[in-house]
Amino acid sequence: MTARSGDGSEASPPALRAEDVTFGFGPEPVVEDVSLTVAPGAFLGVVGPNGSGKSTLLELLLGLRSPDDGSVRLFGEPAESFDDGERVAYVAQDVAGAVREMPVTVREAVRMGRYPRRLVGRFSEADRRAVADALDRVGIADLADRRVCRLSGGQRQRVFIARALAAEADLLALDEPAVGVDARSREAFYAMLADLNAAGLTVVLVEHDVGVVTTHASEIACLNRRLYFHGDPAEFAETDALASAYGADQRVLRHDHEP
Repeated sequence: MTARSGDGSEASPPALRAEDVTFGFGPEPVVEDVSLTVAPGAFLGVVGPNGSGKSTLLELLLGLRSPDDGSVRLFGEPAESFDDGERVAYVAQDVAGAVREMPVTVREAVRMGRYPRRLVGRFSEADRRAVADALDRVGIADLADRRVCRLSGGQRQRVFIARALAAEADLLALDEPAVGVDARSREAFYAMLADLNAAGLTVVLVEHDVGVVTTHASEIACLNRRLYFHGDPAEFAETDALASAYGADQRVLRHDHEP
């Protein structure tokens, strides 16, 4: 049932909702009793130490794994039976590295995002506009005819973001997308994600760099098997959640830069 807002109009369901989610690959849980809600248009950054269950939690949220206990809903529907796949775009860990030999051009790779929405036959003018707009929005229109295998790691990541935009996805989920990308390209990449989020795209980002997440995300989830914090980045910086999750004397360093 769709919730209604205070004025009686129908309110959009959360993009993601996890309730008491527990999952393990054996007797010990990797994710334990996690509950969180991600509203449409949010930018959630998921942080935690290595082995804390961040990637597993993301897969659970996207319905790629089923929880042992608890439930997950995508746009109000059970995640395990969610069938509106074009609304969700997932960039897995080091997916850009896995396509170093991909024998297609950037434009051809981005056009793949239109397949779920395309009718049988040739690409329409609307398809071509969507691809061109996606390339432009992520700043790689000038690379459209270059082979994906000839791009840098940061450029390849932008290709996958453009493919998601061409698909007109409502939710973009990324698992440590900037591993192996140089510092300058990383900053540009995350600034681009923030711009896309500001334009209405819901973003869920798993990232080991806490400073990057607190700089760009609108909310933080700090995880180490269980959830230590979920909320505003400024509040997160004032709590002991980071030290508790990492088991060490940790502090948040924001990546602020002069304009």
